[in-house]
Amino acid sequence: MTRRATGTFTTVFEPLPIDDDTIGRTQVLKTFEGDITGTGRAEMLSVGTPIDGSAGYVAIDLVDGTLHGHRGSFVLQHYGLMDRGSGTLVVRVVPDSGTDELTGLTGTFQIDNSSEEHRYLFDYEITPR
Repeated sequence: MTRRATGTFTTVFEPLPIDDDTIGRTQVLKTFEGDITGTGRAEMLSVGTPIDGSAGYVAIDLVDGTLHGHRGSFVLQHYGLMDRGSGTLVVRVVPDSGTDELTGLTGTFQIDNSSEEHRYLFDYEITPR
């Protein structure tokens, strides 16, 4: 049975060293509130282009806390593209990354950052394997 979790999260961005000036490397620290309570730590690689509104990023995001009261951790994989201002973002749970009470977690995570407050909508299932 698919469940839906909603809430907000805050972010702190910390640039990390990298040997290539065209690629950005950033650690993103998150604090989740709502149906997910806990923290997240992501490492993100990003690149912009000379064309305004075109860019891309990928990230691996370890989330540790509770999801509707179920304790554990899981990993989200982010894939984002901007094509001259038109954006695509896919964020999914890495298969078999759930631990403890989140073992068997699958799902799709949506982010709304259209305002100062980041909101999430997470459609998920927990099916022990």
